[in-house]
Amino acid sequence: MEKHRGFPGRLPGTDFQFTIRRGAKDGRATKLIARERYADRRAPDRRADEAFLWALVQHFGEEPFVRGNLDAGRLSWLFGREVVAAEDPFDPESYDSLLRVDMARAEAAFPQIFDPDWAP
Repeated sequence: MEKHRGFPGRLPGTDFQFTIRRGAKDGRATKLIARERYADRRAPDRRADEAFLWALVQHFGEEPFVRGNLDAGRLSWLFGREVVAAEDPFDPESYDSLLRVDMARAEAAFPQIFDPDWAP
């Protein structure tokens, strides 16, 4: 499992985790699924999504990246929309699977994170 050095481990001041410390003993990562984001989600949850996507954009930009130690739960809130598979076939249970940020969808859903003055 690749560890993304320099990537924030969590949203500052909260328990919202962005990375994991170690992989599963069987070598299979938690499966990525596209979770439904409802309009009535709590503000801290929305802020965690914003901060995580901001970190992805700052760290990787539009380039494909290996899933590695990125948290499956946090990725699943963005998967299938702002974060998409960058390979075909895509294995949702692999630490080595490639993902990428769909910048057009990310900017449409979270325009504030593209403001140069915005930071989590």
